[in-house]
Amino acid sequence: MSHAAADAHIRFTLHPDYHPSIISTTSGPTSDAARSHLHDLGFRSTGPDTMVLARIDHEEPYYANAAATQLIRYGFTVEIDPSLQEEIDTEWSWCNYPYPWCTRDEVREVSAEAQRIHDDIAEGRLIIHLHADDGHTTVSVGTYASGLQRTVHLHGEDHLRQITQEYDDEAEALGEFHKLYTVAVRPGPAPLTERERSARNALTAGVRTKNVPARNLAGAATSAVKAAAPPTADPGEHEALLASFLDSGPQWEKYRTWSDETTIASHESLTSRVEFDHEARHRTDIAWTFAEYDGPVGERLWSATVTVGTPVALIHAMLSHLDVPVLIGTTEPHSALQDAGWHPASHPARTTWQAPNRSMTFEHALRSNDERWALYGRDDLNEIAWAIHLSPGVPHDLLARLTEAASDLYEATGQPAVRQRQLAPVPRLPAVVPRPAPRVR
Repeated sequence: MSHAAADAHIRFTLHPDYHPSIISTTSGPTSDAARSHLHDLGFRSTGPDTMVLARIDHEEPYYANAAATQLIRYGFTVEIDPSLQEEIDTEWSWCNYPYPWCTRDEVREVSAEAQRIHDDIAEGRLIIHLHADDGHTTVSVGTYASGLQRTVHLHGEDHLRQITQEYDDEAEALGEFHKLYTVAVRPGPAPLTERERSARNALTAGVRTKNVPARNLAGAATSAVKAAAPPTADPGEHEALLASFLDSGPQWEKYRTWSDETTIASHESLTSRVEFDHEARHRTDIAWTFAEYDGPVGERLWSATVTVGTPVALIHAMLSHLDVPVLIGTTEPHSALQDAGWHPASHPARTTWQAPNRSMTFEHALRSNDERWALYGRDDLNEIAWAIHLSPGVPHDLLARLTEAASDLYEATGQPAVRQRQLAPVPRLPAVVPRPAPRVR
């Protein structure tokens, strides 16, 4: 089938920071049409002229080549960078692939189905209610919110995730999941895997331009001021906060899991739940998990996770909201940060507010369907001292209370709020992700 000539140029290159993710750069009068085709082929916009293909199966070169072939057939001019062409010409193989009887095409079919599941979760079409570790991998249960309404059990991670069971009744699916995995069940989706986080970073980090000085939103060169150390909780402060919270709140029922590693606090209304992991040690370990439901056996409205080292003032603000919600009345959760002189900055997929000394950052990921809001210590999400992640649906009153606590915490550390207008700094690029060993995945 012939197509009319299209006046646009598309260039495909390897992502400089996240191999083997692919960057496409479009130019020309009909570049919008080219970008529409690329979106249908899995590319996602990261700027006015750039799109990124980031997958969890590391098959980006294969799909970029397929996209280039299709665009050429449509009449577009396509250029492939030599380093990417080398990746396309190299046939990869998975190391220790669990289905050795599969052909290469069958392996790609399994990975493509896993990618579709991942995209459904990331884009909000599949809502994950619960997850668990079955001793070998991650399992979860979720409901498709659009299309064919069904609830599914999922098994595996990344390019091996599969649907193992489908249910027409959501309550039946949740009950069966609890029966299968009992005390291992945790609320909400599982933490992102390394590949999922790398793919997300590739889609949100933008494109690094070599030999060009970084500039802020006003066009001025970014100041090379070293970020201050963020405030952190001392060892034992989280334990003390939990004990104080439970002692002063008779409406909360406390119980421990069979392993005695986790304390669970459930509100008497059965609509709020808090979990605390006593064994969390590393700065990226999740110490607290919060969840709120629309009824004793209802749907989860939102969830949040808090890592080790997070200042107790921030956790206290979240606990206080769960215990006694206060209607703050603001529709802008970042208002307290702006009043305290935090620097706003806009990016293709997110907006951030940084403390003037860059010790803390508040982030709103506009299109994320798992971690919509984040507050973390330091100015780079890849080098955090601690982090709070909140899902879509979190009440704006809670966000306002959290940002107000962050503003107060900043001022309490001896850094006075700078209330005059500041030039917004550009965030630093994420750390480079090591490239996988050649020809083996």
